Amino acid sequence: MEFARDPVIRVTAMPADTNPYGGVFGGWLMSQMALGAGSLASRVGQGTAVVVSATDFAFPGKMAVGDELSVYADVASTGNTSLVIAVEAIARERNGETTVKVASGTFKFVLLDDQGRPRAVSAGVVA
Repeated sequence: MEFARDPVIRVTAMPADTNPYGGVFGGWLMSQMALGAGSLASRVGQGTAVVVSATDFAFPGKMAVGDELSVYADVASTGNTSLVIAVEAIARERNGETTVKVASGTFKFVLLDDQGRPRAVSAGVVA
């Protein structure tokens, strides 16, 4: 899949973001990916978008405390009231330019109206 190279979110991993083995916790990576995907879903959907599923996660690389995480997201498909967002997470070493793909996954969002009910995806939204 093709990703735009402008990240939807960028953050530095801190000591509190580690697992018991000293590496960056996969759950933290997933939460950053969800934040980025949600940002794109709300922007593209022009309103409230809530995550209803998260699938297809892979963690092919690792990152260290201090590394910078960039999250890239793209609309993979649309439904009547939903957007599927494909996400890729890339870590850049703190003191250099080396990057590694550390995670990928897919999030499905449903667009909601002002009363909290599902609403249609606008005709102008393309996957």
